[in-house]
Amino acid sequence: MGSRAVDILIFPGVQSLDAVGPFEVFAGANEALESLGRTGLRYVVTLRATGPGPIRSESGLMLSAEPLAGTAPHTFLVAGGWGVLDARHDAGLHRWLRRHEPKIERVASVCSGAFILAQAGLLDGRRATTHWTRVEQLKREYPAVQVEPDAVYVKDGTVWTSAGVTAGIDLALALVEADHGAEVAQLVARWLVVFLRRPGGQSQFATGIWSTPHAAGPAQRAIELIRAEPERSWSVARLAEAVGVSERHLSRLFLDSVGVTPAKYVERVRVEAAKLLLETTPAGVEQVARQCGFTNAEALRRTFLRCAGVAPSDYRSRFSL
Repeated sequence: MGSRAVDILIFPGVQSLDAVGPFEVFAGANEALESLGRTGLRYVVTLRATGPGPIRSESGLMLSAEPLAGTAPHTFLVAGGWGVLDARHDAGLHRWLRRHEPKIERVASVCSGAFILAQAGLLDGRRATTHWTRVEQLKREYPAVQVEPDAVYVKDGTVWTSAGVTAGIDLALALVEADHGAEVAQLVARWLVVFLRRPGGQSQFATGIWSTPHAAGPAQRAIELIRAEPERSWSVARLAEAVGVSERHLSRLFLDSVGVTPAKYVERVRVEAAKLLLETTPAGVEQVARQCGFTNAEALRRTFLRCAGVAPSDYRSRFSL
């Protein structure tokens, strides 16, 4: 019976769950194929590293890894973690990728592993995602990448990327589904007690992501006004008048320093404020809407769905204290 080689790249400072989560999914898929009597190709999963092991993860867990293979695997998956900021500049890894990447059937990353793929140029012109705390950094340092900040995982051609940590399990389940179908992937998901398709995007897990953008002068003063009173009717004209610049100039400052228009920033601050109230108070959705500057509960629901990927009531049920 044939097999598919899946190599998972780790490095000092790796987030261990980025590697172990997908590893368990692929191992579970082999068991599911046996359980269902399927004849599909089994996975041979190996942790790989560019340096000698064992590899110490960012939490201190030690992981055993083999050297990078001399041949191209079917799937090459890159884990993330704080160590990625050094690992992305590993010259040996880049030489290996240049030699073998054309023969790899698909390349994937979990969490900040996207920075390694981006540094190697593999995400240029592609849609990709990463952990919500690293989205702005990925956009800033690799402008050729089309970053999708809310996605749990993204497939663009033969390149797959995912959000952080446990999202690597979502990604691996999607890869198994692509290889063996939904029944196999669903069985693995049930064994792991996770959703095959997680409801909502990763924005529902973000906290304070829009709180401290890098801005100065009139833009910073406008940000402070918005955050102090998100419930006010902050039109661009009113903000511009409050900070003493033209509407056009303020809009340009926001796009340059924050990356969004003033109106979009107001919307995101209001959603962030609504999240906090939903988490920490028993206030009804209508009351939360009014306190955060929305005209009514329906306006909050529509905006919340667009920004967080879930309804306010669902968000409260998952995250209320």
